[in-house]
Amino acid sequence: MQERLDRNPDAMRTRREVVEHPFGTIKMRMGATHFLCKTLPKVATEMALAVLTYNLTRVINIVGVKELIKEIQTA
Repeated sequence: MQERLDRNPDAMRTRREVVEHPFGTIKMRMGATHFLCKTLPKVATEMALAVLTYNLTRVINIVGVKELIKEIQTA
């Protein structure tokens, strides 16, 4: 890992810029606490739902509700 970072010293900065904001937002929406479910399959489902809500919120903010509904109806 250190070798990869030495070859690309900006990798961690890029990761923070791209990845940390969505996960921080998801954590904030979940109340910055632990998962409510137990066992890996249930936690994976809970995380998938959290990511889905994040992505839907992003789509709504970018294209708007009316455009999203129109695209869903034509799909």
